[in-house]
Amino acid sequence: MATTISTGAMKPKVAVAMSAVLNLVGAFLSVEVANTISKGLVDEAGIRPEVIFAALVGAILWNLLTWLVGLPSSSSHALMGGLIGATIASAGVGAVHGDVLVTKVLIPAIAAPLVAGIAAMLATRLTYSLGKKADGEASRKGYRAGQIASAGLVSLAHGTNDAQKTMGIITLALVAGGTLAPDSDPPMWVILSAGIAIALGTYLGGWRIIRTMGKGLTDLQPQQGFAAQTSAATVILASSHLGFSLSTTHSVSGAVMGAGLGRKGGVVRWSTATRMFVAWGLTLPAAALVGAVAEYVTGFGAWGTAVVAVFLVASSAAIWKVSRREIVDHTNVNDTDDAEPAGVVTTAMAAVTPPPAGTPAEEQVPSFPAQATAERTPSTTTTV
Repeated sequence: MATTISTGAMKPKVAVAMSAVLNLVGAFLSVEVANTISKGLVDEAGIRPEVIFAALVGAILWNLLTWLVGLPSSSSHALMGGLIGATIASAGVGAVHGDVLVTKVLIPAIAAPLVAGIAAMLATRLTYSLGKKADGEASRKGYRAGQIASAGLVSLAHGTNDAQKTMGIITLALVAGGTLAPDSDPPMWVILSAGIAIALGTYLGGWRIIRTMGKGLTDLQPQQGFAAQTSAATVILASSHLGFSLSTTHSVSGAVMGAGLGRKGGVVRWSTATRMFVAWGLTLPAAALVGAVAEYVTGFGAWGTAVVAVFLVASSAAIWKVSRREIVDHTNVNDTDDAEPAGVVTTAMAAVTPPPAGTPAEEQVPSFPAQATAERTPSTTTTV
C-alpha cells in the first residue's frame, strides 16, 4: 500500500484496512507455494517440531530487526533461511533439497525485482506517452482510481503468496509432530489462521516499511504508482500459480524503482536502495545462522527450548522498546528524512532529464531540500 499512500490516492488507515481484507481473501486462492515449503524445500522425514520452532525464531528476529531500521527485507526468505539453518543443524545438509532451493527460491529472488522493475519502467513510460494530451487533473484522478484497484490486486497477490509460506510451515510442523501424513495439503483451519494472521499484521501497519517504500526510494506520481503496483501484482500472481516462493518485497521494491526511473526527471535514491540490497543478501544466511543456533540449543531438551523461547520474547520486547524512541504511524508515514543527500548520480540524472510536460510547478522542485536550497542560493548557482 506504500505507493497508494505516498501519492495520496488513499488515506493510510483506509489503505491498510482494505489491504488486510484482501490479504485474507488471497490466502484462500492457492496452496502451491505452501506445498513448496512443506513438501519441497526440506526432507519432511528428518524434521522434528523443535526444528520448526528454531526456524521461526530466526525468521522473526531478522524481520523485527529490519523493520526497526525501516528496511523492507523479505519475510519469505527469512522464513526459508531459518528453516534451512535449523534443518541443517538437526539433520545435516542432505536434508535440504538444493535443486528446489535454487530453482524456486534463489532464481526467483534475483529475477523477480528485475522483471517487475523493467515492466514498471516500460509501463510508466507508456502511461506518460499516452497521457500527454489528457487533461492534467482528470488524468491524475483516473490514475488514482487505477492505483486503488491495482493496490487491491497487490494485496490479493500478497495474501496468495506470503500467507502460504506460513501455511507451509504449520503444515510441516503438523507432519513432524505426526498429526498429518507426509505430502498432505494444508488443512482448512491452517489456511484460515494464516490468512487471519497476515490480515491482522497488515492492518496494524508496517509504517516504517511503508515510509521507506513510498518516500525513501523515489518520489512517485499517481501514474508511476499505478504502473508499479500493476507490474508487481502481475509478477507475484504468476509466480504463485507456478509455486515459486517469491518475495513480495523484492517484487514491489523492483517495481517502485523501475517506476522511478521510467518518468523523465524521476530518480531513485540509490543509497536507500543499496541498504535494501545488502539486507536482501543477508536475509537467508542471517536467519539460517540464528535458526541453526536456536536448533542447537533446543537439542539440550526442554530447558534448552525454554531458553530459546525466553530469548525470543526478550529480544522482541527490546526491539519494540527501541522502536518507541521514534514512533512512525499513519500520522507521519509520508514524512521524509531530509538529512539524506541526493548523491552524485541522483543529482546528475535530475539535472539532465527534465520533468515531463504538464507537470505542476510544485512537482518540478527537486525532491531533496538540500539540493533545492543550494540552487536558490545566488553564490552557488551556475547558469547553463
